[in-house]
Parts: sequence; C-alpha cells; structure tokens
Amino acid sequence: MRLRRNWPGEAELPDMPGVIKADPASFRNDPALSLNDVPIQIEIGSGKGDFIIAMASKHPRVNFFGIEKAPTVMYIAARKNQKRPLPNLRFLSVDARELDLFFGGGRAERIYLNFSDPWPKNRHEPRRLTSAGMLKVYREILTPGGNLQLKTDQESFFDYSLKMLIHEGWSVGKMTKDLHRSADEANIITEYERRFLRLGQPIYRLEAWT
Repeated sequence: MRLRRNWPGEAELPDMPGVIKADPASFRNDPALSLNDVPIQIEIGSGKGDFIIAMASKHPRVNFFGIEKAPTVMYIAARKNQKRPLPNLRFLSVDARELDLFFGGGRAERIYLNFSDPWPKNRHEPRRLTSAGMLKVYREILTPGGNLQLKTDQESFFDYSLKMLIHEGWSVGKMTKDLHRSADEANIITEYERRFLRLGQPIYRLEAWT
C-alpha cells in the first residue's frame, strides 16, 4: 500500500538531524566526506531507516548515508534518529541514478540494496537497481574492490541481479537462497525482512565486488 504524503513532515526535513541538502556542490562540504580515513557506506532505498540506523549505531567509526527518494518515507527514518541523533548518520533524498554526482570518484567502500523494488515488467528493466546502467553508477561510487550487498525476497530479482553482476564483470560470492537458515549472526533485519519472515518466505542474499 502506497504511503500517503506527509507534507508537514516533509517540510520539517531540512532542519532534522542528519538530513542533508540534495545539492552536489554543497554536499561535498559535508564533514563526513572530508574525513578520508573514515569509511563511507551507503544504503540505497533506506526506507523507514531500521537497517541504516542499526548499522550506524553498531559501527560508530563508519559514516553511513541513507538514500531514499521518497521524502515522506525518509521523514519516518529521520524522526527515529531525532531523539538521540547519531553523528555518523546522514539522510539524502535523491534519485539513485544521480549518486555519482555526490559520491563519484570512489568515495564509498560499500553499498547496500535491501529489498529493492524488483520492477518485474520487462519495459521497466532500466529502473531496477541492478540494471547495467545502475551497476555502472556503483562503479563510480565505490572504491577499487568495493563491496555491494543485496538482500531480496524475490527469487527472480535475485537471479536477474546475479546475471547482471556477472555480465558486467563483478566478482560474486557469499550467496544464499535462504539467509535465515544459514545462521548469519551479522545480519541486521530490516522492516520488510521481518514481514517476509512472518510469512515464511526465504530471503535471498549475495555479495559482489568491483
């Protein structure tokens, strides 16, 4: 079900902790980008923020950026971070296809794709976050040897992503078609993941390197 726009909440976003302006020129002055010895990790499609907030809390020496195109959804995540703001967490509302304008030149060590929209119709393939065009954007963002981590409940999207990564020359490994039977203690569960687990659906996961 589509979330109704929260216009008052969206109006608050610019003044909320960690929310940064979607302007490449001013973005590059962010202190998180100037700390060259501090790793940067990005979640594309950060949704309501459970994953990225948990990661930033668990890894205080890493700078995390939650990318969410829908401002109303990003407001929900930013509100969760408002009471005790994490200094190593930023939120940015921008289309993923434009991320090279912000992080280009190999600024990030890792990208997370958690339960991305599979866009199952063939005509919508360019919108998929693992299309050939998007994988080229990720190469611009990631450091040499940078890491991409993907989780999904959609087997067809998992298979498509695996095929595209191999076709585009990525190194792929650490694959599973049932994450929660593999006893990965490092896994942080997202809000979507909880829903799928209640339904008994398997979770597909892979990692790839540039």
